[in-house]
Amino acid sequence: MTFNSSSQNGAGVVAAPIKVSFKAQMLQAREDAIVEAVNRLLAEKGFDLMTVDQVAAEVGIAKASLYKHFPSKEDLAAAAMVRVLARAKTMLACLPPNAPPIDQLKAVVRWMMRLQLAGEMPSLPSQNSSLRANLMANRAYLDGLLQVSDHIGGWIESAQAEGSLNPALPPILVLYTVYSRACDPVLEFMKSGGQYSDEEIVDFVVTTCFEGLRK
Repeated sequence: MTFNSSSQNGAGVVAAPIKVSFKAQMLQAREDAIVEAVNRLLAEKGFDLMTVDQVAAEVGIAKASLYKHFPSKEDLAAAAMVRVLARAKTMLACLPPNAPPIDQLKAVVRWMMRLQLAGEMPSLPSQNSSLRANLMANRAYLDGLLQVSDHIGGWIESAQAEGSLNPALPPILVLYTVYSRACDPVLEFMKSGGQYSDEEIVDFVVTTCFEGLRK
């Protein structure tokens, strides 16, 4: 089975498709399942309460097999964070390029909150956690975070320049405010009450985030 389609090189010669062995496909499928399980457990429990045993049980493999893919709990969590950043980059690339920057920012916040309400947003690491130290040494994570932050930061500066965001606020503060919606406890509190749908909750929080509490 081949995953890559044929392509032409500069001389017009069709390159042979890259063949992926069945074993490699199975290993990749297992790794994807592991990362998805970690993502769910991080969203449900957070890094400190998640255990490697829980991840192995979730995937249905032995812990020894899991360690063949990821040597530590920190590496497991880092892989989940890298996967979320990859999803974020895909989402950013799909937004209408000509939309007003404030609308782009609202779309980003909506996407993050929908992921959290669906149990698919891993909890952000605390400043002093071992996970954070691991992430700061993870090139894939840092590169992804920089790309996403630069993208969002450009919209923040544009929105401030056109007056749709308070220009007196430091752009980095606005960026952190946007990111904090990915782990906003208000979402879970509102959902547990059972009075509102997920989309209504998202609308409420977007309104308070960008327009405040004043009438």
